[in-house]
Amino acid sequence: MLSSFFPYGIVELPFWGYALVAFGLIQLMFLGITLYLHRDQSHGGLVLHPALRHVFRFWLWLSSGTVTREWVAVHRRHHAFADQPGDPHSPVIFGLKRVVLEGYELYTAAARDPYILEHYGRGTPDDWLERKLYSRWPAAGIVLFILAELALFGVPGVVMVAVHMAAQPFFAGGVINGVGHRLGYRSFEMASTATNILPWGLLVGGEELHNNHHAFPRSARFAVQPWEIDIGWLWIRLFRALGLAEVRRVAPHPQFIPARSALDADTVRALFTNRMHVLRDYARRVVRPVCRELARREPAGAVPRIAPMLLIRHPALLAEEARRMLADLLARYEVLRVVVEFRESLQHAWNAAAANQGGAVQQLREWCVRAEASGIRALREFALRLRDYSVAAPA
Repeated sequence: MLSSFFPYGIVELPFWGYALVAFGLIQLMFLGITLYLHRDQSHGGLVLHPALRHVFRFWLWLSSGTVTREWVAVHRRHHAFADQPGDPHSPVIFGLKRVVLEGYELYTAAARDPYILEHYGRGTPDDWLERKLYSRWPAAGIVLFILAELALFGVPGVVMVAVHMAAQPFFAGGVINGVGHRLGYRSFEMASTATNILPWGLLVGGEELHNNHHAFPRSARFAVQPWEIDIGWLWIRLFRALGLAEVRRVAPHPQFIPARSALDADTVRALFTNRMHVLRDYARRVVRPVCRELARREPAGAVPRIAPMLLIRHPALLAEEARRMLADLLARYEVLRVVVEFRESLQHAWNAAAANQGGAVQQLREWCVRAEASGIRALREFALRLRDYSVAAPA
């Protein structure tokens, strides 16, 4: 009887059926990574029901041999040292080729470091199953998964297993940790090189919105821009409707009350809460228009096309040649120097809010007065717009 189903296993499917099953099993694995390991365990912006947590924990052990504490510890370490020495898998440190091709090896090396596990793996499951099975015998899950696939699907199962085993190292290790720190677009500027990459959204559960995640690490929702789709968030909404998930934090969305006459403590709180959005708005409404106007006034080629990017990009990410070009631009054009100085003083003002809110209100008022008197139209209009920020939605 065994020989009657050996070539195709217990379950015989058409070609598209095998492909669909393989895709579904891989997606379930990525769903466990993004919802359970990432948003729930690593950052706490999402709290899954204990039963759902264990479903994902079991499936990740079975289908990939992933140990929760190891994954969480390595990921938290990545955030603590993003693209700096100490980052376990940054292409800035190790090179893009190595991260793409050897991402799993880099992860494994970090996961075996006792210091990383001790300092970054706290708060993860430590029950009997974790100690006696999942953490102690991680490879046993993979062995059982392979045997089950071969028994169910026979020879096609060999291909299905190969694709499944390659999916996590390639997409999570190579695409997200590698390409997601080199190619793509950046909605928010920060010291990390993280980017948002498309069109991987249907394959990696929203993890492709990597720049957004680094800007708001504790947000349970990775999509920020209107056109972005976070597949993981769609599942979160479903689980929340079923009482299986609680959303604790999401990235702030700026609220505006037009034509406000005064800049007050409410404005300070709104600007501090939405500081990443404010910086993005400053780049779009001040830096770029000023650079365009300067380029129109100056001789052709005097203001390089990359001037806006040099002014917008976080200084820590600029190469030596780019820093020299920026220094030259700031030395030659006072208007660019003023734009940069106003951005830095704005950041200092809202950072002061944590220590002295009253003092921060006064600093921001003075900043707006100076901006309106600067003679730079874009800066004046931006200062007027700051008054509209609010922590509450308009009535």
